[in-house]
Amino acid sequence: ICTLLFVSLYILCHFIITRFKKHTDFTAVHDDEDAAVNRIALGLCTFTLAVALGAVLLLPFSIISNEVLLSFPQNYYIQWLNGSLIHGLWNLVFLFSNLSLVFLMPFAYFFTESEGFAGSKKGIMARVYETSVVLLLLTLLVLGMVWVASAIVGNNAASRQSLYDLWEYYLPYLYSCISLFGVLLLLLCTPFGLSTMFTVTGKLLVKPRLLEDLDEQLSCTRLEEAAVSRRI
Repeated sequence: ICTLLFVSLYILCHFIITRFKKHTDFTAVHDDEDAAVNRIALGLCTFTLAVALGAVLLLPFSIISNEVLLSFPQNYYIQWLNGSLIHGLWNLVFLFSNLSLVFLMPFAYFFTESEGFAGSKKGIMARVYETSVVLLLLTLLVLGMVWVASAIVGNNAASRQSLYDLWEYYLPYLYSCISLFGVLLLLLCTPFGLSTMFTVTGKLLVKPRLLEDLDEQLSCTRLEEAAVSRRI
């Protein structure tokens, strides 16, 4: 069931990305290497978008499945909507969200920008090696900065030792912080988006003319007609 749900989301996200993505310069060039890099980056971005869409739809899915189970408690064909399925979906979404956030999206970005190390053979694997090295160095840099900041703020051994609890504490904390940043960005951009939407809609639609004074328009038209007649 989890696989079928994810495949459906992946197919939907693939159509969304291919519909709205911009055609880059190297897609027009008949280069097998660049085309392969583009396909891999597209697959990683599609996977990340599917995970994000699954995270958004997880809460409504949980509520709807609970209501369905309460409405039909004796129905055999909907007993798969149980707590074990919901708990498994939450765990998978949490796992793949952190994986996409920490590894897949940076890898996709660095992979499209990579060209291989100087002196190495050109190819996909050369780009993969360069991307892996750059991503490893970036990870070490971020962990080192966090370690130094924790040592400066905490100034004790317990704060530095807590950095080893990466999976149990820091990844959920990072996920929560980025989710909070996304919500704040949504709250900030929604009013501007709504105002822009109403502005564009007002330009495209014809405004109603119910409140206009027809007598005034008729008098103006008569005056214009008289002025044209005098000119003639």
